[in-house]
Amino acid sequence: MSGIFVTFEGPDGSGKSTIAEMVYENLKDQYSIIRTREPGGTEISEKIRDLILDTANVEMTSRTEALLYAASRAQHVEEKIVPALESGVTVLCERFVLSSIAYQGYGRGLGEESIVMINEFATGGIKPDIVFLFDVGDNASENRKIKLGGDRLETSGDLFHSRVRSAYEELSKRDKFYVIDATKSIEEVFNSCMEVLKAKLEENI
Repeated sequence: MSGIFVTFEGPDGSGKSTIAEMVYENLKDQYSIIRTREPGGTEISEKIRDLILDTANVEMTSRTEALLYAASRAQHVEEKIVPALESGVTVLCERFVLSSIAYQGYGRGLGEESIVMINEFATGGIKPDIVFLFDVGDNASENRKIKLGGDRLETSGDLFHSRVRSAYEELSKRDKFYVIDATKSIEEVFNSCMEVLKAKLEENI
């Protein structure tokens, strides 16, 4: 039996990490489960993450950025995600291809088609079983993180983040994602995710 691949998507500061950790802590004693993140998740992928997010890399072009995300993802998928799923382990992952579509496809203006194409190759076509898309409404959630310093993407400017939020708003209209109202309390957001996930886990037994 293969494991369940779950991803948490949404703008910076929307609460993905908090909820992913709460879900992991709630389920780890009952199920074989791991929590990971993108970019990152493996030693090589984390090194690529550092390169992408380093504020000193001001010369990095949008296409280079998109390809580095795909490279980090390729290593992550092959080294960590696929082996875990094949062993029956449930994988909770903060961000996956949808983030690249929003940030590089729309935020950087590279277009969805190009991002999907390079990531199809990077992932070998693997798709999440559940995608939680955190909807922050009109809240500029990334501002909370920028005030604490911010990485290269977080400090990319208001116009960039506005395009990203608009992208997520459009993506949320598609039927294949579980849209979560991230403006609600942490407990309500957590319960919304757990309701979906527990149903899938029981179905997978």
